[in-house]
Amino acid sequence: MKLFALLEAKSLSANEADDLVAALEAGAIAGAQCEVVEQDVYTGAKGEEFGEGWYTGVTAVSEALVGIADWDWTRRGGRSAGAAELAVHIADVRQRERADLVRLEAFVRETVLPRTHPNTTARCRVLEALGEAGGLCTARTVDNDGDVIVCTRDAGHYDPDDQPTFKDGKPAGWHKADASIWNDLGAACTPHAAI
Repeated sequence: MKLFALLEAKSLSANEADDLVAALEAGAIAGAQCEVVEQDVYTGAKGEEFGEGWYTGVTAVSEALVGIADWDWTRRGGRSAGAAELAVHIADVRQRERADLVRLEAFVRETVLPRTHPNTTARCRVLEALGEAGGLCTARTVDNDGDVIVCTRDAGHYDPDDQPTFKDGKPAGWHKADASIWNDLGAACTPHAAI
């Protein structure tokens, strides 16, 4: 299953992945056959009859493994053993992922979003996670620490003549994010209309 997932992540089609895994399965059996053939060395410590039995056993196992590889490949028409299980597994995983995403979105919408304050970066991030930040202003500025601050007010709010009465007060038409208030005239500002 892990191999199929990796191959799918690398954009291999289901048929290509299946052919590759089927070849690997047959190759694994052939590899086991090679290991068995290498055991075809008897030191003679237990007598001649034991040695004959040893050789007969190694030959029988070796031939059986070759037969299994050939039969398995032919019987499945070049399809891997895990192909059917993979389809069921992937469908099950995707269904669980969809259900998890629905539960997560409901939790964020019902529990996290109501706990965020307007015009805060936290609220902006929650709206971005929900895919609903498109209605926010796109203005940004750089603070004294070099951090980029993005306005968290609604798009279209900006009015340069509507100034806040004091720096820590509520901005009227200026941009706001958490405790930061600014207008579009600063050198480090990207105006709301520029993005």
